[in-house]
Amino acid sequence: MKIIILGAGRVGQSVADSLVSERNDITVIDTDAERLRDLESRFDLRGVVGDGIDPAVLAEAGAKDTDLLIACAAQDETNLVCCKVAQLLFNIPKRIARVRSMGFQADPLLTGPEGFAVDRIICPEQSLTRYIGKLIDYPEAMQVREFAGGRACLVSVRARAGAPMVGHTVAEMRNSTPEVAVRLVAIYRRFPEEPDRFVACAGETRIEPGDEVFVLAAREHIAHVLATLHRRDATPVRPVRRIMIAGGGRVGLHLALELGKEAGRYLVKIIEDDSARCIELASRLPSDTLVLQGDTTDENLLGDESIDEIDLFLALTDDDEDNIMSCLLAKRMGARRVLALINRRSYADLMHGTQIDIALSPAQAMLGELLAYVRQGDVQAVHSLRRGVAEALEIVVRGDRKTSRVVGRKVSELALPRDVHIGLIVRGLPDSLGAHEVSPDDLREPQVIIPRSGTVLESNDHVVFFLPHKRLVRDVEKLFRVSATFF
Repeated sequence: MKIIILGAGRVGQSVADSLVSERNDITVIDTDAERLRDLESRFDLRGVVGDGIDPAVLAEAGAKDTDLLIACAAQDETNLVCCKVAQLLFNIPKRIARVRSMGFQADPLLTGPEGFAVDRIICPEQSLTRYIGKLIDYPEAMQVREFAGGRACLVSVRARAGAPMVGHTVAEMRNSTPEVAVRLVAIYRRFPEEPDRFVACAGETRIEPGDEVFVLAAREHIAHVLATLHRRDATPVRPVRRIMIAGGGRVGLHLALELGKEAGRYLVKIIEDDSARCIELASRLPSDTLVLQGDTTDENLLGDESIDEIDLFLALTDDDEDNIMSCLLAKRMGARRVLALINRRSYADLMHGTQIDIALSPAQAMLGELLAYVRQGDVQAVHSLRRGVAEALEIVVRGDRKTSRVVGRKVSELALPRDVHIGLIVRGLPDSLGAHEVSPDDLREPQVIIPRSGTVLESNDHVVFFLPHKRLVRDVEKLFRVSATFF
């Protein structure tokens, strides 16, 4: 696929890194020539220096035969105008824009074909807020990713010594609750002086303390999964109630506003160093959200605000170092769980497995929304995992036995790469194509199925895969692609 990326900032670089690795033809436009030279030296892509709303610059970038435009420059206005120019002058088929302003997202007339012609709006703050919201709902999890409209989830959890299934094999865990729709799809294990190593989940694989375990499960079973791998006893997990946010920027404000919508559920404190910003935060946030002016790494301030009673400490400033240091300090002073927003990939790698419970990359949180537009076939959801190395993928089965290589065939008959796991199947969801009238099959209750070797795939099944290496994506897409006669 030929793709133009407007903007070589943090988001643009992360998107380019991910898409180049999938053998796409990438061109990046930016006004900063030095930044583009750095990208060209690290990745197999082409840089074009100039303003992305200039038709001549877009033409130089190859817009006339481009398949996808991803406009992720710093300014909303630039991204929107670029999409409109791409539509009017170059007829680029798919156009995605990063837009922070909520006003544009609320009015489809502005972004529709007669407006700025944006096919999909991506908002980093919304993506991060949704991601963090799931971690608040499931405080034991390190990641929570949704599939099939939220009916199924992929969670990762740190295996804890003394938990019911830690020390047991994958087969023993499977046999202990055969009626529960749960499947272990990957384990990442720590080894001295080397990165976490992928461990395939064969039946004889034993879950060890400290393992990062990835599990696919129906939504209603997530709490059970987390309990069996992370809790030492049957005491109900304490829900997240007291939250402290370090940093009152766009992300901190957006999250505090979302938390404030559930009146009385959360006690939220937000720390911001800039006095003018504090005044703005206080005017926009609910009255029961406490806004504090101060340094997020100030030990006295954290102590005065009872950091030892905080359920979740979130460091969301624009400074990676401040986020890391404030999280380490908060954890040492008694915060139950800490999350650091980290832009630099090298920093995130260093923090993995330390006292920081969750190191979250803003670009990784929203990358899946972009990847779903790049994938071939009927891909419904994509989630980038393990800092872009692994991936979880949801594909809808289309066609029939004549046009598809998977419909009517058993799982054991599928020519899947060795390390690819079919985690689960969701059957009975309404047809997302919307090209037919509602049938009785669309009215049945969706069913989450853990596939066995004899499970037969049906048309319109939503199949969720775990891929430990992104290079396997093309093989999976090719297998599920229908022949031309289907259309």
